[in-house]
Amino acid sequence: MEYHEAANFLFDLRRFRPKPGTESTARLLAHLENPHEDVDFVQIAGSNGKGSTARMVERSLREAGLSVGLYTSPHLEDLRERIRVDGRKIPRSAVRGYVEAVREYITERGADGDSPTFFETMTAMAVWHFGREDVDVAVLEVGIGGKYDATSVVDPVASAVTSVTLEHTGILGDTEEEIARDKAHVAPADAPLVTGVSGDALEAIREVAGDVVTVGTAPAAQDSEGGPDVSVEYGGRANHTETAVAIEHGDWHLEARIPLPGAHQAENAGIAAVLARQVTDISDDDLARGLRSAHWPGRFEVIDTEPLVVLDGAHNPGACEQLAETLSTYAYDDLHLVFGAMHDKDHREMAATLPTPDSVLVAEPSLDRAEDRDVLATVFADAGVDDVRTSESVQDALETALADAGSDDCVLVTGSLFAVAEARSRWTAAGVPKRIRNLADARDALARANVPEADGHRSRADAVHRVVKLTVESRQATALETELVRLGGECALSGLQQNTEAVEAVLMGTVTQFERLVATLESDAGGHSSGLADVAREIRETLELDARAADSSGIGPSDGASTDADSGGSDSMDSDSRVPDPTGKHGDDRFPWHDRTAVMGILNVTPDSFHDGGEYDALEDALARAEAMIEAGVDVIDVGGESTRPGADPVSVEEEIDRVVPVIERIADLDVHISVDTRKAAVAAPALEAGADVINDVSGLEDPEMRFVVADHDAGLVVMHSIDAPVVPNRNIEYDDVVEDVIDQLSERILLAEKAGIDRDDIVVDPGIGFAKSARESFEILGRLDEFRALGCPVLFGHSHKSMFDHVGSAAGDRGPATVAASAIAADRGADIVRVHDVPENVAAVRTALAARDPERFEW
Repeated sequence: MEYHEAANFLFDLRRFRPKPGTESTARLLAHLENPHEDVDFVQIAGSNGKGSTARMVERSLREAGLSVGLYTSPHLEDLRERIRVDGRKIPRSAVRGYVEAVREYITERGADGDSPTFFETMTAMAVWHFGREDVDVAVLEVGIGGKYDATSVVDPVASAVTSVTLEHTGILGDTEEEIARDKAHVAPADAPLVTGVSGDALEAIREVAGDVVTVGTAPAAQDSEGGPDVSVEYGGRANHTETAVAIEHGDWHLEARIPLPGAHQAENAGIAAVLARQVTDISDDDLARGLRSAHWPGRFEVIDTEPLVVLDGAHNPGACEQLAETLSTYAYDDLHLVFGAMHDKDHREMAATLPTPDSVLVAEPSLDRAEDRDVLATVFADAGVDDVRTSESVQDALETALADAGSDDCVLVTGSLFAVAEARSRWTAAGVPKRIRNLADARDALARANVPEADGHRSRADAVHRVVKLTVESRQATALETELVRLGGECALSGLQQNTEAVEAVLMGTVTQFERLVATLESDAGGHSSGLADVAREIRETLELDARAADSSGIGPSDGASTDADSGGSDSMDSDSRVPDPTGKHGDDRFPWHDRTAVMGILNVTPDSFHDGGEYDALEDALARAEAMIEAGVDVIDVGGESTRPGADPVSVEEEIDRVVPVIERIADLDVHISVDTRKAAVAAPALEAGADVINDVSGLEDPEMRFVVADHDAGLVVMHSIDAPVVPNRNIEYDDVVEDVIDQLSERILLAEKAGIDRDDIVVDPGIGFAKSARESFEILGRLDEFRALGCPVLFGHSHKSMFDHVGSAAGDRGPATVAASAIAADRGADIVRVHDVPENVAAVRTALAARDPERFEW
């Protein structure tokens, strides 16, 4: 079974059950032999805020050292987002395995008229996966209500009801009290239910749950009669993306920041803190760090500040009211609203609750439940908005709003998480270039995109020119296929054909065909619209069509650094045009890797690093080493004060500063860029003040303060993909496609850095060789390194003397030649930086590789 077949099977299940209850889910889990019996569950219900709270609980428990599963809904772009273990989406292989295990059972139940629903089957898959991964705790977001929700098949160790508003009245009841009683059935047997509900709804909860811990913004009960058990204080915005909260409960007090603006999120943070403390003995530091790291895409997500761009999935009047309150704390001139909603929502009340916009662009997200845009336009016109326009797609509406907005205005996308997801793809979608050398490569590219076998056979013979993989909406995929075939190219689509899901499209053709395709999409000559201008931009950037046109016209050089597929025939763009800067420090661009492949020399001032520990931990030895590397032609020196090798002892902030800062101060005036290899913001700040230019964060921004330190110092940032830092030996991570999985995870890290104010031009990505990757996976990354250009950032390859070379017979102590060979390959594949111990040999390798690509341009 292929992944698209498994996903389509799930999507084709019915959405609603004629009779309520958890029996269907329980029977399905029994068929799977109850894989969840050894897992502790936290269950979170509520009308609003349950997803954010679930994320905060999950992140806090991970900071406490637990392995944690997270089940939420709906998803933004990918079905697999709903089920995560330690932050990683469930692999496609696991989805296939699950459907293979349950398909016959579900089909038989369907024949009897009692098939599990989509949500029941997804819930069972989450529980099955959490048991399979042997997580310590799993956090489940309730779907609807509580009493009859599929997640209530488990017996939770801790539970919460975040809030209660009128919702799903046909299912849960006509009053808030009735709805509260239904939700209260998530109460655990051996712990109090935690809730942010007050008033009559709270009394209704007490009738069902009995023992209740209340959380609220009023003074705590010990200070004020009748107040909540846990008091939270909203301290307002600490910056444009974070807010300050204080939580008070008896003998403990916590102050923290959360990346979720809004007073209501302070209450959710209080609920999350109480739940985390019920589950495990968590320290205040771990709890504060967990709350601050609980990023939740599409929930008052500030994407940019000039103009202010906010994405918020508010989907009912209560959520819109909270959105309006939070937005009122930001200063802006005009408000440009992009709105798309589902047809079963109270649109008039939502429009009345939102802040009054100066202009509205309404659009329909790409799914059947989306409300007609003309209906929504009427709603806002009736609400008194003078400038109301309709748009074919959310992406088109967003582009129009951004074009209309001044730098001091605000663009707000809301109404549904589905609308937010389509808007968000503007910043996260990445066209992945594919290197197609032969039919085997073509076959592999199509298979990885879940193209059905029959379609793959039809396309392989033509997949030998330029090949790019895109993830687009269903209607965009259809338009791309129509237009590219009309132009003589090929387009193969994944077998996942649900209008709620993104579709993987593999586009194949000559550069000329792609140029004509882009021109057609940009002019909308095909009459498709639907956000295709964004798709055209992605194709243009991925295949560097502008650079090629400039080169052919004699206007300027082309930078075609291995971003295209090459059959070995004519019209190749494999030559790297970046001009070398022999001075190595201050060329036309800020950093040397913008001109050519740069060499980063490793300077470990540690006693225990895996290759050179103890050699340069004395200051004079470190200085001599730096001078020797500069003499050998190094571009960047990476100073490290803490080893991340397996079994390395942790180093305190003070000790790490004492190791690296004196070295930085001594070499800051030399003609070289300085990078600091640290995962601690408290080390990064004094290192940058001492003269460092770049922070090389092997944890990928796990320290929530790191991105702000880098932004405040206007420094460069290397973001590495890592599961664990330091490395955990023998960590077996299941990747469906190691390259595309790492690209997917790095894209969110990049966006996180950008939202803190770091320019994408100053961000470098590192695939993380040796960090939870096998030798085979590390070599696959090397062979497909050019695909990382999909992220739009320079790429660093850090391979020096690593154990991956055991795979080719180079044991520890004898990995120098293999390292040099890999540096040459990396440079040829378009790496912008290679990070190495042995500078002279690797400088020679990189220069040779670049000269072979273009002898005329690369001359030192």
